[in-house]
Amino acid sequence: MLMPSSGTRVVELRVHGIMGTRAESLVGAAAAVDVAGDGAGRIVRPADRLMRPGPGPVLQADGRFVPRTVEGYVWGGMTSGGAAKSAWALMFPFTLANVAHWTLPPIPENNRAADLLGLAARSLLRLGALLLTVLFVTQVAVVSLDLLAAQCLAPGSGCMPFVPDWLRRASGFRPAVGLLPVLAVVLALHHISAVTWRVNAPPMPSPVPGNRPQKMPGASLVADPDTPTLRSLHTIAALSALALPPVGSPVGTVQMVVLVFAAVGVLLLDDPTGASPDRAGRWLRLVVGRIPCRILVIASAGLVLWSAFAQDPLPTKLPGTNATVEGIAAALIVVCVLFGIVVVPAALLARKAFWADDPRELRPWAGGWMSPVVLATAALLGGGFGAGVAVTVRKAVGNEGMDLPRGYEPVTLLWGVSFVLTTVIGLILGAVTAAYRWRAAHTGKAPPEVDLLHESADDYGHAVAARAWRRGRFQRHHLHHLLLGAGAVLCGGAGVSIWMRLRDLGAPDWLKPFSTVGVFALGLLAANLVRVVYQAVRKPDTARTLGILADLACFWPREAHPIVPPCYALKVIPELAARAAEHLTDRDTRVVVTGHSHGSLIAAIAVSRLMETLPPGDRERVGLVTAGSPLQWAYPRAFPGVVPHGSLAELHGLLDGRWRALCRGTDPLGGGVTTWRRQVVASKLIGVGFRPDGTSGPLAAATLTSSGALVLGGDHWLPDPALQPTPGLRWSPGVRRHGDYLADPEWDLAVAQAAGLVL
Repeated sequence: MLMPSSGTRVVELRVHGIMGTRAESLVGAAAAVDVAGDGAGRIVRPADRLMRPGPGPVLQADGRFVPRTVEGYVWGGMTSGGAAKSAWALMFPFTLANVAHWTLPPIPENNRAADLLGLAARSLLRLGALLLTVLFVTQVAVVSLDLLAAQCLAPGSGCMPFVPDWLRRASGFRPAVGLLPVLAVVLALHHISAVTWRVNAPPMPSPVPGNRPQKMPGASLVADPDTPTLRSLHTIAALSALALPPVGSPVGTVQMVVLVFAAVGVLLLDDPTGASPDRAGRWLRLVVGRIPCRILVIASAGLVLWSAFAQDPLPTKLPGTNATVEGIAAALIVVCVLFGIVVVPAALLARKAFWADDPRELRPWAGGWMSPVVLATAALLGGGFGAGVAVTVRKAVGNEGMDLPRGYEPVTLLWGVSFVLTTVIGLILGAVTAAYRWRAAHTGKAPPEVDLLHESADDYGHAVAARAWRRGRFQRHHLHHLLLGAGAVLCGGAGVSIWMRLRDLGAPDWLKPFSTVGVFALGLLAANLVRVVYQAVRKPDTARTLGILADLACFWPREAHPIVPPCYALKVIPELAARAAEHLTDRDTRVVVTGHSHGSLIAAIAVSRLMETLPPGDRERVGLVTAGSPLQWAYPRAFPGVVPHGSLAELHGLLDGRWRALCRGTDPLGGGVTTWRRQVVASKLIGVGFRPDGTSGPLAAATLTSSGALVLGGDHWLPDPALQPTPGLRWSPGVRRHGDYLADPEWDLAVAQAAGLVL
């Protein structure tokens, strides 16, 4: 332990979680002012009446008062508010496909079979993402080019009677009406995929020799150099697919050749974060460089214009629409199935190398097989969005007789059955959950930790704490079951729909109501999505609510799919680490990075980068505090290749006891972080967890602090509701669950311990 001197001061650098946080709330002050940053990423401090930055409250440590400066990093503006950011919700299937890459199981070292399986899985995932883009653009063309331009605006049709017949017969009018919206969509997708956040910090220094551990949290979170090439291939493929519907048979056409070229290209790209970083991507980047890319994009756009205007006047039904939509959907289904098959042995090899000896509650969800579920869900959502928009537009123009692709009928049936099954299963689970809670509440058996934390509470307070603790534990333990169940329902329904389509079977009479429900569900889905985006633009509060999904999904760099919102982690983490390193240039300063909820992941990765780049003397002046953190029950289990459990143990060992975690059993999003398998024996809380030397094993019995918290290893289990008001601190009554960690008196003790001021 580094002994403090008379000039020692502490800088507490806070990071907020999802859904955005006001700067004032983050630093715990009535007013806050920016002291650094570029507006997108803001460094703030508490401010006085004249809006001048001031220090935070002093930190009490072993009877000494240590000066403390409180700073906060506000990043919520990168994902919430504004028309462009709200429109990112429309790309949610693309974002899911990109997230699927980060849920892949890790690849064991020196294992040729695992390398090949990882290479195949990542290549198939990129191909599936490309097909998802092509399917999206094709579905837009179905609405704009086929449904509206070819069918609705056909001369003599009763659709949209306000359009005069002479205009319908005008040369080039209908192809222009059909193509311009789709080309605008492709241009917008290309532009969005090129947007990135500028890092307002110097490059991270190289790791100090001997510092770099084998695997640290977030080590693979890097920008993919192939993203520009991948973006070009997606644009070329989208334009090529757009040229197919006006053509009767796509086989052997120039458009098909270009589309196959794009598909082969994504299969040959490098993968710097996974299997093989030195493949054909080097020469492919030369072939699809800036100038060749522009030539290919212009040529593809020319093919689109030729294929549409060569058919002028457009027929009342485009001959290639049905074949194009069903062909792309079939290819996407095949890729999803192959991807799921490849990930099975990859997950088994990863299990043997990484988590076979871990307790069940620490192992990855679905045994490391979450990625195929995520990709399949993205494909089904993408297909559902397109079918829902087409059905909604057909109803809006008032012509139910217009033809849609034949593949849309199984989609409506799938979503109808899934909607009904989800409703029924939800009601059953709700009833089972209610019965479980009623039984637990009436048996009088409370979680053993509650008996220790609320020993002095009256019967009512004890019952409230026990009920909230059981609810939080139930939600943490079963959230992934809900996600897997929803994915299984969708995939099962998709299998039945595919079988019916291959057998060319129409829906039997008893299933017709489900198709009607599916049409309603898809229309409601499309309408609500547009409504949410519109309200998010008009009302900032709604934008922050929509930002929950954006905060979680946009954390991940572009890897499998380039047409996703820019990754804020590539900006926030280096800027946070640079700010901490700047404070550490003062030899008397100790920096404690604190993160709440999702911010705890950002804080942990930033501290791990500091552990790699700082000399040993400076590393002893860095600490970490997490509060309400899902760093045990969620992130290592959903993303085992990014935040493996072993990397957290290694980071804990490097910090040598300076990682403190504030936990509440009532928190549905943040449970224990450094301990597990907790139990009460002889009125003592014991368990297994991380040790200061980086190993894991049994820990000494928990100790009770002056604020009533139980400290087991690095976890501080807080009583909730709080036992009594603390002089000088804001009082927060009732069950606090995931909020108000700053108001707990244990916060200052955790910061002091993370700073190395208290043992």
